[in-house]
Amino acid sequence: MINTKEQKRVFRHKRICKKVQGTSQVPRMCIHRSLKNMSVSLIDDVARKTLIGMSTAHKDIKNKLKTCGNIQGATSLGGAFAIKAQEKGIKKVCFDRGGYLYHGRVKAFAEAARKGGLEF
Repeated sequence: MINTKEQKRVFRHKRICKKVQGTSQVPRMCIHRSLKNMSVSLIDDVARKTLIGMSTAHKDIKNKLKTCGNIQGATSLGGAFAIKAQEKGIKKVCFDRGGYLYHGRVKAFAEAARKGGLEF
């Protein structure tokens, strides 16, 4: 079996998911990043439902930015996602970084979401 970076990340993510569980009151905020885009979801693990999903490919975010796979895209996604979550009545979440390091785009997204009003 070839251990690529993506396979190692998925293994780390599965290990993290065992410890971080989302409920309807405190859902799990899971992120995924690729070279061109970044996506985020609020997941209720008890009911096995996705409450909110958003990506930098979303028309509101994509129209504002020249490229979406950078720190500016992550920051704008974090702010927009925080607003959308608060509209649904969600203020507190548990953060699942998806096996990625808390650095760069992941950190920029988290700081923007906190600034937008989410608590984690």
